[in-house]
Amino acid sequence: MSDRLKVALQYLLPKQAITALAGKCAGAKLGSTTTSLIRWFVRRYGVNMAEAANPDVASYPTFNEFFTRPLRDGARLLAAADFICPVDGAISQFGIIEKDLIYQAKGHQYSTTALVGGDAALAQEFQDGSFATLYLSPKDYHRIHMPCDGVLKRMIYVPGDLFSVNPTTARAVPGLFARNERVVCVFDSPFGQFVLVLVGATIVGSMATVWHGVVNPPRLGAVREWRYDGERIALQRGAEMGRFLLGSTVVLLFPKDALAFNPDWAPARSILMGESMGMSTPARFGRSD
Repeated sequence: MSDRLKVALQYLLPKQAITALAGKCAGAKLGSTTTSLIRWFVRRYGVNMAEAANPDVASYPTFNEFFTRPLRDGARLLAAADFICPVDGAISQFGIIEKDLIYQAKGHQYSTTALVGGDAALAQEFQDGSFATLYLSPKDYHRIHMPCDGVLKRMIYVPGDLFSVNPTTARAVPGLFARNERVVCVFDSPFGQFVLVLVGATIVGSMATVWHGVVNPPRLGAVREWRYDGERIALQRGAEMGRFLLGSTVVLLFPKDALAFNPDWAPARSILMGESMGMSTPARFGRSD
């Protein structure tokens, strides 16, 4: 099947219904059927179970518990960098936000305002800033960690489509990451405010954070917001902040001059949680180094 046809079919498929069904199946305790599915998935996608805290595929009661499995101690080390990579996966795109536009793929851009659910004031914080779009494939570890120390200020659920977020679809569907369902998490950090966006996709049954639990479902079709001004939810660099129940994409936004990316980074490069994403820049903090 051609890439063009694969993408065209996504406009026709009942993605919400497919995703709801996949979520129910992934959360069901189906005994030997669940184990057989997990064994097939490990073989099909080349999942490295040696990195898992529990490598025994037969011990997972549901597919979701397998998919969100923790890593064994020492499987990921944190680099000596101001900003570390928050996930395992591959770099989709990264770089400078051109005024308020984020580069998605050749011929495709989308605005920071659209990404964060229409909040122009929030988007303004990242005018000419930096972004990183990181894709988690089916074989990857699917917990999301903090790129730097942060204090949670807001969380916004934005309803939307459920297109696949694989590279083929990213090249073909305009505004994909600002079009799909997403959870926008806003943090204060030593380097200024930053945003970490969990982007949903076809068969991503739900997204969850460590402070809230499962955010979706329910899928009510309206923007929902939670503010944490009266609480202090502080998460350290490298701490888990959320997870995908079936895989997707993370988009990060940083203010202007906050971050100089790791020079080894390049689109399509594989990444591991904990590796260097970059350093803070002298220009923002008045340093001469």
